[in-house]
Formats: sequence, C-alpha cells, structure tokens
Amino acid sequence: MTDPEIVALRQKLASRPRSEDYRQRRRDFDARSLEYRLAPDVTVEPVTANGVRAEWNSTPGDSSDRALLYVHGGGYVIGSLDSHRHLVSEAGRAAGCWALALDYRLAPEHPFPAPVEDTLAGYRYLLARGVKPGRIAIAGDSAGGGLVIAALVAIREAGLPQPGCGWCISPWVDMEMTGETMTTKSAADPMVQKEGVAEMAGLYLNGADPRSPLAAPLYADLAGLAPLLIQVGAAETLLDDALGLAKVAGAADVHVALQIWPEMVHVWHLFHPDLMAGKRAIEAGGAFVRAHTSG
Repeated sequence: MTDPEIVALRQKLASRPRSEDYRQRRRDFDARSLEYRLAPDVTVEPVTANGVRAEWNSTPGDSSDRALLYVHGGGYVIGSLDSHRHLVSEAGRAAGCWALALDYRLAPEHPFPAPVEDTLAGYRYLLARGVKPGRIAIAGDSAGGGLVIAALVAIREAGLPQPGCGWCISPWVDMEMTGETMTTKSAADPMVQKEGVAEMAGLYLNGADPRSPLAAPLYADLAGLAPLLIQVGAAETLLDDALGLAKVAGAADVHVALQIWPEMVHVWHLFHPDLMAGKRAIEAGGAFVRAHTSG
C-alpha cells in the first residue's frame, strides 16, 4: 500500500524550484530546513572542534560519555548546521547520546580533501575530550554518508582506533555516477539527478582522481572498518551506491547492516516532521548506534 505521507512529500519536493547557482541553493536548503522547528527540550551549544565550527546537540537523559559525530549532506557544496539541526538533534535523541554536528568546509571554496580532514579533526576532538573510541559513532547523509566511510578509512590510516560504528544514510560513494539506478530510478527520485550530482562532483574534486579512495569510498580498501548501518530508499537514484558500498564492505569482512526502505526518497530522515517513516528510520539508526557504542 502506498504511503500517503510520501506521496504528499513528493508533491512538495517536486514543486520546489531549483536554482542553477549553488550559492542560492545553499540559502534555499537552509531556509527550508529551518522551517522545521527543534523540539523544545533540545539544547544547542556552539563549539569549535580542533578549528572546525560545530555544535553540540543534546536532549534530557542523553549520555555525555558517548557521542554521535554527524556530518551533513549536500554534495560537499551545500548544507550546514542550519540545514541539518532538526535531524541531528533527533538522531542524537534516538542514539541516547550527545551529538556533535560538524560544519565542515565546503567546495568549491574548499575542495577535496578538506571535508575529510575536518571530520578527522572532529574525531580527534572527541578523543581529546576523553570519549572512548568504542563509544563514538560517526553518522552522515548523502555526501555525508560517503564522508563517514572516508573518515573511517582516514582514521585507520592515521593509526587511530576505530569508533564503535558508522551510520550511512543514502550514501554517495561514487563520483562517476556509474550505478544503473542513476538512470532506472531517475523518474522516481525528486531530489537527486545525474546532472546535478556530476556538477557537485566536479566542484568537489577540483581535478582530483574521481576514484580516489577518500573521495569515492566505493574504491577504498575497507578492511578493519567499524560496523556499518547503511539505510537507503528504494526510490533513490543513489540506490546502487548503497548496494555497492554494502558489497565492498561485506567483502572486506566489515559487519554490514543494509536497510532498503520501500518508497522512500533521498535522505527521507530530513523530513521526519512530515513523514512517520523518517521518524522510524531515525529510531532504527539510533538503536544501531546504541547497540554498538554501549559497551
């Protein structure tokens, strides 16, 4: 049976104009997200995490000795603390711990590998605060979902212990957009199309190899990485990115939980105030984080 809430959301998304100017898209993304108000029990505290602008989000009862490090989506070009605050706060609530949202540097002003460097800096910040690595989870959506994997690889290469787990929401891990669903799901996806993703890839890579493992984790050696939860909607052009990531990670003996949500669009979690499936997906992600960071 078709979910009436996703039908209404699709209509809402389809009616939104899309600017050709990434600067305007940044403003539009933030403004639309800020229409979703935070729950009244959420506390937000600005902080600088090893030079990276960030925010602590917490709700009553959250554990302060565990942490969810969150990196937002937006193709490495748009997105901010404002665009994702309503999602980060509820992800932290579901995980039962404080959530640290990173405002990592964006392309084209700061191309690859700046976001990877900033995420690694955020992880080092949590370790320096005394949070044990096994009690940290790294989560992110879309480009942020790919950044979760890149950060785990960078953490391993830096000789640091892995966090308790990674949570990837609608991850983008292929800079060349080679997945079949980029075409076969094109008519079903109101949010992500090949032309727009290709533009963002170009701005982010700035001439770098599109198969560089830290830019396109689909081509990375994932051996030794923390357990992963991958959530993706069945209506996404990036469905094959999630499937490919699960295959590569599983083949590297990484523990992988893959969830494909029927009818759901790209990062449906962002629309949780309007979409019960968004709330349920956040709760499922939070349960995974609790299971892998609670010792």
